[in-house]
Amino acid sequence: MNERFPIGSFAWPDELTENVISGWREDIKTFPLLLRQTVEHLTDEQLDTPYRDGGWTVRQVVHHLADSHMNAFIRFKLALTEATPVIKPYDEAAWANLTDSRLPVEVSLSLLEALHERWAALLSSLTKNDVNKTFIHPDSGHVTIGENIGIYAWHGRHHLAHITSLCEKKGWV
Repeated sequence: MNERFPIGSFAWPDELTENVISGWREDIKTFPLLLRQTVEHLTDEQLDTPYRDGGWTVRQVVHHLADSHMNAFIRFKLALTEATPVIKPYDEAAWANLTDSRLPVEVSLSLLEALHERWAALLSSLTKNDVNKTFIHPDSGHVTIGENIGIYAWHGRHHLAHITSLCEKKGWV
């Protein structure tokens, strides 16, 4: 197994159908509960264990998920309300080393639950036209809302697999 990409890279579907998008929306909706169930029993020592050599700790991963998904939610809203906005990227590694990434994971678990409830409501209201709206990422170019739903459904599963793989390897399950 690849410790850096335990579920592989994001794979684009052959066709972006409503069924594909619906599955991704469900992934985004249910992600916070899966994350909570995975980390709620971990000790501080386990939370402060890197998921791989040179990787973030489980605690940093949980806080990263909150950072990343907050940014994503805002990008969705910008794309829905502005004509092809240019979004601002951020330095994920630098954010993961800020003081707030050492807080108890409950802070980000609660944030993710509230955020994903709002996000799921927003995603369930999207029209076909909305799914085709775009924003510009300075590094990636034009990204449609439909594509970004898939990226963030994958993103949650990707980091959850980092944590579950570590738990299995260490016998914490």
